[in-house]
Amino acid sequence: MNDSIANSEMPRETEAAELPGTLSPALEAKLFRVRELLVLELVGAQDTKDACLTCSFQAEDVLLLHLVLELRPEIPVLFLDTGYHFRETYEYRDRIATEWKLNLRNLLPARTVAEQELEHGLLHQTAPDRCCGLRKVEPLFTAVGEFRLWLTGLRREQARSRAALEEIAEFTLPSGTTVRKLSPFADWSTRDVWQACAFYGIPLLPLYDAGYTSIGCEPCTSIPTDPNDPRSGRWAGHKVECGIHIQAAPNS
Repeated sequence: MNDSIANSEMPRETEAAELPGTLSPALEAKLFRVRELLVLELVGAQDTKDACLTCSFQAEDVLLLHLVLELRPEIPVLFLDTGYHFRETYEYRDRIATEWKLNLRNLLPARTVAEQELEHGLLHQTAPDRCCGLRKVEPLFTAVGEFRLWLTGLRREQARSRAALEEIAEFTLPSGTTVRKLSPFADWSTRDVWQACAFYGIPLLPLYDAGYTSIGCEPCTSIPTDPNDPRSGRWAGHKVECGIHIQAAPNS
């Protein structure tokens, strides 16, 4: 088994429970690097309006949230409430928001699910790019444009489309506004994330135990079809990105 495949394997709950109370030196070094980046980037953003964190409530996002809250308890946490999420995702979001006292901002599309389906039908089946554009991309880019710094849990290992992901990048929104995008877990493996979550005692979204590895809207998420590709269960394999992490050309 090659290293990339081995690193993408997700430890099951029983494995996580057997982890020792200390981290490996390599993972400790990675955590030190993440904390260093967060301090460097957040120290200059004294106003909470300067920085935000987008959170899908998947493992890497919740781990990042845990680390960021140590430095900025009031940071705005942006969640894309598409109306199509799993019941388990909504319940987990509400649990973490309450227990961690999050400054949670649920970003809503211009139309409700019922309004969109009445006007356009089931876009997630007929035109998934358009559905993502209306329910994810537009609300997210509008919200992120209010901030200087955008924190994400993105990792290169998540998808081939993220292979060139940088820890720090200038991201240009369709409006022409540029925000600083920080992805401190860029070089982390899935195993790194799960071991760190276990170390900190962070509870994770129950859908992982059902076999899901990348979790988005319920109609567009299934158990992965390729064991070596954690995002192969998204959009029935028709695409791997919703569009919020693809830099758009400014409006003319």
